Amino acid sequence: MDVKAELKFCSVSPQKMRLVLDLVRGKNAEEAVSRLRFTNKAAAKPVSKLITSAIANAENNFGLSREKLFIYQISADEAPLRKWRRFGARGRFKPILRRPCHVKVVLREKA
Repeated sequence: MDVKAELKFCSVSPQKMRLVLDLVRGKNAEEAVSRLRFTNKAAAKPVSKLITSAIANAENNFGLSREKLFIYQISADEAPLRKWRRFGARGRFKPILRRPCHVKVVLREKA
C-alpha cells in the first residue's frame, strides 16, 4: 500500500531541496522526521512537515502503523519560475529568477 503526499510551490530551489531529500531517502519515516529536526537547512522544515502529513494520512485514511512506514520514494521537481526585476546601474535591468519546487513523497509499509 502506497501513501502519497505532495508539497507544491515550495520557495526553496530544487537543487537545495535535493540535498535535504538525500538525507532521508529510504529511511524509516519517524527516523527521517527526527533527523530533519536537527538538520541546519532551510529546506528541512517543509520536508519534515510533508513527511509528518504523509504519516498522518497513512494512519487516518488507511489504518497503517506508524512504526512500519518507510520512505519508498521522495523527489523534488521544478515548479514554474517567478521572474522578478531589479534595476541596476546606468539604467540596466537585472533579472532575478526565483526557483520554487514541487516535492512528492511516497511512503510504504514494511512487510
